[in-house]
Amino acid sequence: QDTSVMVDTLEQMKIGILFCIGGDGTQRGALAISEEAKRRKLRLSVIGIPKTIDNDISFVQKTFGFETAVSEARRATYAAHVEALGAPNGIGLVKLMGRDSGFIAAYSVLVDNQVNFCLVPEVPFSMEAFLEALKKRLERRKHAVIVVAEGAGQDLFTSTGERDASGNIKFVDIGIYLRDTIKEHFKSIGMEVNLKYIDPSYSIRSQPANPHDSAFCLLMGHNAVHAGMAGRTGMIVGFWNHLFTHVPISLAVSERKKIDPQGWIWNSVLASTGQPANMF
Repeated sequence: QDTSVMVDTLEQMKIGILFCIGGDGTQRGALAISEEAKRRKLRLSVIGIPKTIDNDISFVQKTFGFETAVSEARRATYAAHVEALGAPNGIGLVKLMGRDSGFIAAYSVLVDNQVNFCLVPEVPFSMEAFLEALKKRLERRKHAVIVVAEGAGQDLFTSTGERDASGNIKFVDIGIYLRDTIKEHFKSIGMEVNLKYIDPSYSIRSQPANPHDSAFCLLMGHNAVHAGMAGRTGMIVGFWNHLFTHVPISLAVSERKKIDPQGWIWNSVLASTGQPANMF
């Protein structure tokens, strides 16, 4: 919908505070509304509340729902490990959400140190190197657990340029691709594997909020209302170093927050999984 039409409606309804709950797309829309309101000199406060379980909003340490999603993802990785242990050369493969940022996949590893490989969008890999590392793991320990974010390994494919209803480029299903490629590879070298594929999909983001997320949402709501009543606008309520913050929307949407391959999160993942630092 045209921004000017939305602001017309807000003006007609005499709305003084607008709370915009959503990810970077929603917040870009909120920024446009805020700027149009300023141009018209309207007394309208536009407050963004970041909502994405991918935890990929810049200058925001965490978004609500992320911890609940990781808790649910852990159920999948636990099941994958049980299945992998239950058969000779067992492989548990779990695909998790994360188009451009692999925070859910990374943290699911950190809360369950039984995962042996973590593949995320920020760290490229080659199938040859990955399969060789997986083979060595199976020869040594007779089982393996793999976690892959949905956006990982997309450079292995030729993009079709097709987009979904939200305007995002359609990704190749990396989970299905890995499942089939792993089976074909080990069959070709005469090594029997028993692979179980788990895709919890939307179930990790549709669970009741855990106690910490519930309290976090309440406090974030309080801070959003305080910001709006104080006349702030064009900002989102962030969270950094245990403090709620006011972040300009323009800054929050300037780039997507991603895992730093040289940072502590990824180095902690590598220490937990024991996978090669370079599989490219």
